[in-house]
Amino acid sequence: MPIIDIEIVGATVPGLARRVADAAAEIFEAPPATVWVRLRCLDPACYAENDAAQTPRPVFVTVLKRAWSADGVGAEHLKLAEALALVLGKPVEHIHITYEPAAAGRQSFGGRLVS
Repeated sequence: MPIIDIEIVGATVPGLARRVADAAAEIFEAPPATVWVRLRCLDPACYAENDAAQTPRPVFVTVLKRAWSADGVGAEHLKLAEALALVLGKPVEHIHITYEPAAAGRQSFGGRLVS
């Protein structure tokens, strides 16, 4: 059930969300139709970094999973960042990932709480 929210500074291309979902599914070893991706574009005029004349165009990623533990999540972060960098055509240094607290007990689908 991973849900991945991605915000890209700049434009995107058709089919990109699907390619991201497929790449993430490989990392999470997820069965079909269980990784959901929401992709949003942020106008470059709406992004800045302090004291930087020219800024890179980063990608901000938020991951919500049923459960995860600190053991091994660092390796998963790296694998996911590398996969997203490849799919998105960005340097891995520009992929910034945040894991949300586990979804179990706080996320519902169709009114059914994830256990």
